[in-house]
Amino acid sequence: MKILFWTTTGFLVLMQGFMPILTYNLPGSQEAMTHLGYPAYFGLMLAIFKLAGGLALIIPQVPAKVKEWAYAGFGLDFIAALYSFIAVDGLVTFAFFPIVAFIILTASYISYHKVYAPK
Repeated sequence: MKILFWTTTGFLVLMQGFMPILTYNLPGSQEAMTHLGYPAYFGLMLAIFKLAGGLALIIPQVPAKVKEWAYAGFGLDFIAALYSFIAVDGLVTFAFFPIVAFIILTASYISYHKVYAPK
């Protein structure tokens, strides 16, 4: 169960915590945000929140309640991303990425509670 937790959580943190902060300012990222109808400043704000959420998930000293908020934030992000993709482009292939990310998030969340549940 620990392997599942660290694998899924590590993947989430790399893809959703660190990648956005490194790529938010790239032209492709800015075009994608504009295409979805978001203002220019939204990409940086989202990247900062994702970095904070990712760090909250992997730093052991972070309180459990903060980790719960991080999981909730990522869940809302994935739901909003799916909705945005479908609203703007319809049901296209890349609209399923937030669903896959949500499944990985769910595996991380469930394994987190199984590994670190109070005994």
